[in-house]
Amino acid sequence: MRLNKFISETGICSRREADSWIERGRVSVNGKRAELGTQVDEGDEVRVDGKRIGARQKQHVYIALNKPVGVTCTTERHIDGNIIDFIQHPERIFPIGRLDKESEGLILLTSNGDIVNEILRSENNHEKEYIVTVDKPVTDAFIESMSRGVRLPELNVTTKRCKVARYEGRPDRAFRIVLTQGLNRQIRRMCEVFGYDVRRLQRVRIINLKLGALKIGRWRDLTADELRGLLPQRNSW
Repeated sequence: MRLNKFISETGICSRREADSWIERGRVSVNGKRAELGTQVDEGDEVRVDGKRIGARQKQHVYIALNKPVGVTCTTERHIDGNIIDFIQHPERIFPIGRLDKESEGLILLTSNGDIVNEILRSENNHEKEYIVTVDKPVTDAFIESMSRGVRLPELNVTTKRCKVARYEGRPDRAFRIVLTQGLNRQIRRMCEVFGYDVRRLQRVRIINLKLGALKIGRWRDLTADELRGLLPQRNSW
């Protein structure tokens, strides 16, 4: 197993952080300074800052949070309102993807760095569904234009075709949208092109996982059935 994966699976940091620690000489394997790409075997002694770290954890943490407005999706603890301090989970976890500070709804967090890229990789076309409330009536022309893809000049990109429909709960000023990409502030930027201002943005689904009745500000562990639909087959939980 690569050393950075071994370190991340103990739950103390992500793979990227582990690489940084290795580069800075903070990690040793069997008494020798480690290098990037070092492989470790069962029984090897791995130390960080001279402190031995144990074998990888056998069961990862996977949780769903109904993120409130005002919480920032970052692991940087010096940032006020960061998601890690908000949850206060006993394990080392990090968010899969982001939700804007001004947005709310479903976000996943885990201790398993292996699945992050799998879920976020755009070519996998994983669906994310949102309910969006805007400042003026939603028209048929707006829905059709949004679904065809929108040119975003500031990002020099045209969004992928997507599913857009009126939201049955408030059909005049709200709509559902299902995306398979995750550009920075994508929905807000798309709406702005047509002169709409987003008043509320709530994510209600990621792939097979639904927000359901989870109250805002609360989190729960994912079920085994949810994980089977979420994780690549090679990963175990």
